[in-house]
Amino acid sequence: MQLKQIGVVHSPFQRAAGTPVQPFCAGGTEGQIEVFDSYLDGLQDLDGFQRIWILFWCHRARMPKLRVIPYRDTVAHGLFATRAPSRPNPIGLSAVRLYEICGNMLHVGELDILDGTPVLDIKPYVSQYDSYPAQRCGWLEGDRTRKDVVVADDRFEIVSAHCAK
Repeated sequence: MQLKQIGVVHSPFQRAAGTPVQPFCAGGTEGQIEVFDSYLDGLQDLDGFQRIWILFWCHRARMPKLRVIPYRDTVAHGLFATRAPSRPNPIGLSAVRLYEICGNMLHVGELDILDGTPVLDIKPYVSQYDSYPAQRCGWLEGDRTRKDVVVADDRFEIVSAHCAK
């Protein structure tokens, strides 16, 4: 299996600590998705969508553990029942708001991705396909779910001297 980086994220977030935990927590945060020139033709007709999915490589994630305490809880859960970035294949998924496309730069909002993150793919968010009313939402329905947590800490990030600016 081979993945190809198609672009890079430009965001105000240099470290996981303080980064919104999901796009709905990102409020007015704006940034850009730079698409490499060899993939420019693939952006045709994307500007008609209000939201887009960004699939990215969590390049600063720690080695995975199969049980983790997610940001919005206080007890451990199975990794695959969370959205923790430290995974066997650290692929992230984010539905950001698309404001405009200028050449190879996608200007986006509600961004929850670290600066310099490799972009693997971009897909349109289509509400008719991507939004399902849920009857069950697992451990997130529990009384101890921390609804007040809207930004990450560094529990899943590799922190090196280079990153600790």
